[in-house]
Amino acid sequence: MERVSRVLRHIVQRLISLVPVVLGVSVTVFLILQLTPGDPARLLAGQVPDPQVLENIRRELGLDQPIHIQYWNFLVGAVQGDLGTSFRSGRPVIDEIRTRLPFTLELAVVGMAIALLVGVTAGVLAAYKRNTLYDLLTMIGSLIFVSMPGFWVALLLMLAFSLELRWLPASGRGGPLWTVDGWRHVLLPAVTLSLSSAAILARLTRASMVEVLNQDYIKTARAKGVPNVVVVFKHTLKNALIPVITLAGIQFGDMLANTAIIETVFAWPGISRVGVQAISSRDFPMVQGVVLFVAIVFVLVNMLVDLLYVFLDPRIKYD
Repeated sequence: MERVSRVLRHIVQRLISLVPVVLGVSVTVFLILQLTPGDPARLLAGQVPDPQVLENIRRELGLDQPIHIQYWNFLVGAVQGDLGTSFRSGRPVIDEIRTRLPFTLELAVVGMAIALLVGVTAGVLAAYKRNTLYDLLTMIGSLIFVSMPGFWVALLLMLAFSLELRWLPASGRGGPLWTVDGWRHVLLPAVTLSLSSAAILARLTRASMVEVLNQDYIKTARAKGVPNVVVVFKHTLKNALIPVITLAGIQFGDMLANTAIIETVFAWPGISRVGVQAISSRDFPMVQGVVLFVAIVFVLVNMLVDLLYVFLDPRIKYD
């Protein structure tokens, strides 16, 4: 019971620490947008706008007010659940995010699942067969996948599996994941998103496994005649997973950032693609809302990783 209360106290502390992080992100994004060249009102008014029309648009959007007043209005609205109205679509930003964010999370979660399955499995087998040809090929392959740009991998997969083999669709979202069409559409972008993370996880898993395999208690288990497979997969893997889980949390946040490229290439209707379009059209409220929500998801994922430590290693306690 005491352990549960400590975990709950830790959750509350992390949620409180979320406030200054999100506040810092909002200030940074707001200032960057203000320093970005271009005038949203001029884009909305057309090529050669009338000065009076331009002034009316700026007043309507609230761009005629001082910067600190604009930020304060945004902050007050955000606390109340109002992130403003999109300059481009005229819809509330919170509605756009509510509609699109699940699609981005769907893509990132599937990509993370593939990365963990492939990366951890490859790393464990490389550690089990270390200093063999399989180990060498796994490390070389992971180095290659880390080095390849995501958009280039996406185009290669499109060329191979969509245009040549015609196994999978090249773009769009087919539906929920519990449908066959949904899986067919999500597979290519999720694999593209996961390759770099899988390669990084494979290298870390191998290094962590090799380090644990050299511990005295592992040598004792082997001296007692415990089969090597049991030593690797039962006694070693659990203790080697803590740094892997930490990196997985960081990689998930990296995936949320990289979905902007993947969603654009595969025409995936996620929030990151909307964010890219908002940047090009100087849609300040939409950009602020997208970045804010991505930051919140990233912090919550890292909090979940912290909680997993307790279940992986009972020696870890939150005081």
